[in-house]
Amino acid sequence: MPLTDTQIKTLKPDVKPRKVADEKGLFLLLTPTGGKLWRLKFRFDGKEKLLALGSYPDVSLKDARTRRDEARKLLADGIDPAEERKAAKAARVVAVANNFEAIAREWFGKQASGWADTHADKILQRLEKDVFPWLGSRPISGITPPDLLATVRRIEARGALDTAHRALQNCGQIFRYAVATGRAERDPTGDLRGALPPRRTGHFAAITEPLEVGALLRAIDAFKGTLIVQSALKLGPLVFVRPGELRKAEWAEFDLDKGEWSIPPERMKAKRAHLVPLSSQAVAILRDLHPLTGRGVHVFAGRDPKKPMSEAAVNAALRRMGYDTKTEMTGHGFRAMARTILHEELEVDRDVIEHQLAHRVPDALGTAYNRTKFIKERRAMMQRWADYLERLKAGAEVVELPSRGAA
Repeated sequence: MPLTDTQIKTLKPDVKPRKVADEKGLFLLLTPTGGKLWRLKFRFDGKEKLLALGSYPDVSLKDARTRRDEARKLLADGIDPAEERKAAKAARVVAVANNFEAIAREWFGKQASGWADTHADKILQRLEKDVFPWLGSRPISGITPPDLLATVRRIEARGALDTAHRALQNCGQIFRYAVATGRAERDPTGDLRGALPPRRTGHFAAITEPLEVGALLRAIDAFKGTLIVQSALKLGPLVFVRPGELRKAEWAEFDLDKGEWSIPPERMKAKRAHLVPLSSQAVAILRDLHPLTGRGVHVFAGRDPKKPMSEAAVNAALRRMGYDTKTEMTGHGFRAMARTILHEELEVDRDVIEHQLAHRVPDALGTAYNRTKFIKERRAMMQRWADYLERLKAGAEVVELPSRGAA
């Protein structure tokens, strides 16, 4: 007789496990501890086998019979339901291991050791905030161009077009890594060329007109904030390093007598040590600041002397001076300022400029940047640049601009 729900509810455990039959090979296994486990007995290739179908009451009598019937259909097609389940479980394990987030984190782990910490943090935060919530759990091989486009358009929709492009670029790197490691067939980001509006040029706002540079330098001289922040503002255009490299500068890295600043690889974006020749003007700024922060580690010490000044300090100071950091000038903009004017106005060789910017510039033999290449030319360039900025500030090179905010 087939089982009923009423009968199942009244079944009591025995000292030993016992079976209570339903029909067509389905039975309940009663355990001494009170468990009621659904099992299906079947034969495949002449061998008797068992298939677990769940436990009662989580799996009801009706559901157990449905699972039994599904297994019997497989048997009718010559498929062992137990092996089919193992294969499905293995496929799920592979899918989880090969989902987008798992592969993305694996790719990130391989790459991050060659990046500056701030660069690595930005990439991971971008993925965690804007990509993983929608694509992270998906098998990477099943993600289509429309799936990817929908994800980056969410970023675009909130007005972060540059972030949308960067997220798409990172996704392309992840897909190509998956292809290389045999877990995806292709990179779908190639199908999305032109799907996003073009990036706005000049991601970091920068002043590149000499007339306006002179006005900026005069505004920095008139800045009413702390000596530490003002010194950072003054040194920024003279050395044009990245904001994090400047902000975290340590006194031990400087040889003021030789006029050199050696930035260690762990603080550089590409993890390569970088040498910055210092002009006489830069040395003077540092010597003036040394009595205030020189007993500590950080050149630009923060409120807590054991830490560098805030990441936002320079941009906040520029805003106090009346500069819009979204459209006019940022701390990072000193790099574009130097790169543009050195080449266009002072006609310095672009390779010399790019080496001083610590950009990767292969030579004819394929050799990438090294910290001392073009060092003689770079020393001369840095002093010439400082002298030129001094003349701009004095108005000797250009016609003086009206004061900022004047009618």
